[in-house]
Amino acid sequence: MFTGLIQDTGTIQSITNNREGREFVIRTALIADIKVDDSIATNGVCLTATHIQDGTYRCQAIPMTLEKTNLGKLQEGDKVNLELSLRAQDRLGGHMVQGHVNGVGQIIDIKDMGKTWEFRVSFPSDLRKYMISEGSIAIDGISLTIARLSENELTLAIIPHTLEKTTLGGKKIGDSVNVEVDMVAKYIENFLQRGNARAEEWAKNFVR
Repeated sequence: MFTGLIQDTGTIQSITNNREGREFVIRTALIADIKVDDSIATNGVCLTATHIQDGTYRCQAIPMTLEKTNLGKLQEGDKVNLELSLRAQDRLGGHMVQGHVNGVGQIIDIKDMGKTWEFRVSFPSDLRKYMISEGSIAIDGISLTIARLSENELTLAIIPHTLEKTTLGGKKIGDSVNVEVDMVAKYIENFLQRGNARAEEWAKNFVR
């Protein structure tokens, strides 16, 4: 579990294609706090540290992860947003983020608004039902608030600190981003669907 508050922007040192997908070697200032088997949100994707050496750690992305996220587009030298998993005593400064990406969006506009920047991002239309204006969204692992919302686009107001401390500062129009919706909305959907199904079954039995 994560909060969407980025702790470091790591650097991809090397990428190796293998039978299991792709292995990444990532250099980060967080290395002293990372142990083998730790979960690390990498651009919002929960990956496991498998080896630690000389200020870097290795992690493996399986084919399904590469298909569902933008990790397959990463190249050596790219920066990635990193967050270590949440500890029980930590402050929940962002929102509850699982590191399970729901889809890939695209930056379609960036505007300098003076003291803030506006990013307009398209997303898969099937994710719209999990979003609300002023609700939480994770973009490349960053906990952000939806300022405006349409059927397949959302607008984010980004402060300079976020641009400086995350990979958003280097993003440009056309870049892809990982999107994770608020998991509470998905739990509510599941509850309602199962509740309706049980109600329908009960009604059928009652009529008999």
